Amino acid sequence: MNLLFIADPLASFKIHKDTTFAMMREAQRRGHSVAACEVQSISWQRGGKVMAQVRDIVLTGDADQWFTQTGTRRVALADFDGVLMRKDPPFDSEFFYATHLLEQAEREGAKVLNRPSALREHPEKLAIMEFPELIGPTLVTRDAQEIRAFHAEHQDIILKPLDGMGGMGIFRVGPDGRNLGSIIETLNRDGAQSVMVQKFLPEIVDGDKRVLVIGGKPVPYSLARIPQGNEVRGNLAAGGKGVAQPLSPSDWAIGEALGPILMQRGLLLVGVDVIGDCVTEINVTSPTCFQEIYDQTGCDVAALFLDALEQELGHN
Repeated sequence: MNLLFIADPLASFKIHKDTTFAMMREAQRRGHSVAACEVQSISWQRGGKVMAQVRDIVLTGDADQWFTQTGTRRVALADFDGVLMRKDPPFDSEFFYATHLLEQAEREGAKVLNRPSALREHPEKLAIMEFPELIGPTLVTRDAQEIRAFHAEHQDIILKPLDGMGGMGIFRVGPDGRNLGSIIETLNRDGAQSVMVQKFLPEIVDGDKRVLVIGGKPVPYSLARIPQGNEVRGNLAAGGKGVAQPLSPSDWAIGEALGPILMQRGLLLVGVDVIGDCVTEINVTSPTCFQEIYDQTGCDVAALFLDALEQELGHN
């Protein structure tokens, strides 16, 4: 198969932990050809197909010069057997426009995963509200008084922006309400920006678990991101320690409940974040943790992903 990866700049990859790199490596191992481009390389001209300036690459196995470029070309996205949208967040206006271009490419015959419409319709924090039975007490609002009432009810809460990533902008406010007013002002900007407020889950001490769901089925191991020191955030980007572990019975139940629904919507790969028994986010843009799980458990997540990708694209 000829595969196109739409991703961040190749030079920025940290290949010892990059999930897109792991996908590319497994694809090449299976004999598939690999091309890459960035979102800004995609264009659409009147009367034509959605095109991209792409780089054809071969992975070298070298830790420093990890790929060689065999050529560049301008090509229609529909000419690839599969297009993998792996652009990292944030989900800003340019990402939003990219989903429209990719959706047009789909109309022209491209097979894009995860599906552009599903990326657009599943904001990663807000998407959990569709599944109230799987989440803890949660409020999404712009109203400062509603936030204060939620705090009065639950005492110990987490506040975060809907467009944050890597633990950015997450605050905890305890029973004393210290700095609640200042935090609300910072996050909701006088009512101009929505805020997600959740009851604090003390199980965070055991980790914010990333449960990967591939092809509608949970991967047998999660990566628990465990906060370090006095930090409340488990995100690896915020200094959390990643510990791979077998799924708990509730993790399995969550993965099996969400998997078929999300797969039907065109979400081949999803990263479900779980604290205790509660879902806290459903990540769909560029879920990670393939290599951390493989390094610690030997579970080849990239192989599981390529199995599902080949099945979805009809490649035997």
